[in-house]
Amino acid sequence: MGKTFLNIQVMYNEMGKAEKRIADWILENPGEILPLSIVELAEKCNCGEATIVRFSRRVGCSGYQELKISLAQEQGVKDISDDIKESDTCFDIFEKVANEIYCSLEFTKKAMNPDSLHKAAMLLTGAKRIVFFGLGNSSSVAQDGSHKFLRIGKNATAYSDNHMQIIAASQLGEGDVAVGISHSGSSKDIVDALKLARSRGAKTICITNKGKSPILKESDIVLFTSSPEIKYTILGLNSRIAALAVIDALYSYAVCHLKGAAEAIDRTEISIQNKKF
Repeated sequence: MGKTFLNIQVMYNEMGKAEKRIADWILENPGEILPLSIVELAEKCNCGEATIVRFSRRVGCSGYQELKISLAQEQGVKDISDDIKESDTCFDIFEKVANEIYCSLEFTKKAMNPDSLHKAAMLLTGAKRIVFFGLGNSSSVAQDGSHKFLRIGKNATAYSDNHMQIIAASQLGEGDVAVGISHSGSSKDIVDALKLARSRGAKTICITNKGKSPILKESDIVLFTSSPEIKYTILGLNSRIAALAVIDALYSYAVCHLKGAAEAIDRTEISIQNKKF
């Protein structure tokens, strides 16, 4: 038995009633915590999100995400798909990854609300300024979003540093749009940045995995992705591809409907010609 499970048992008698409900659920359902957001676990244990954070710290973790990772590792959950074996060739692995990406995109199509996607596209097309927030695995998606919208003449920037995110959010206002990208929907820095941007009058959009999570509360528009990997992995691998597909759809809509987008693309291409052989 791993250290975190042992800590839960050792400290059980020191816990309050709500914390004991969390401990009981984890001990009775080993290996099932990984797919759950903090909101979903709170509902299962009939307690508040703050109680789960306190519980996580009591058993030696910095927060809920570390608790999930620690418990998953102790249960032998791998960072890659269970379908990938040591005996696979690299091409075998490529085929399996490609198939999982295909499934993730199909699941995302079913999870996506067409009206929400249209509203998000309209907001971004008409925005004075766009900021993309992403951390860790989601930072590359944020960078891709800013890159694409900048090419069509929008004032678009991506931030992957939590201090810069909160500074940027504090400077937003009416007519601006903040896009928070978080597979778990539980990244505190992203949620805080969206909350501040919203308080300043900016509109907020989140791209997150389908399910209940804290980011939903601070988002005017929610764009769900859906990836089967969350059932058995710690890192969001396919989720990045699904989020990139959402970004591509929003960008392509803007190209079709933003006045001057085609000219901006031409200027961009001309400006970078001397960067190529």
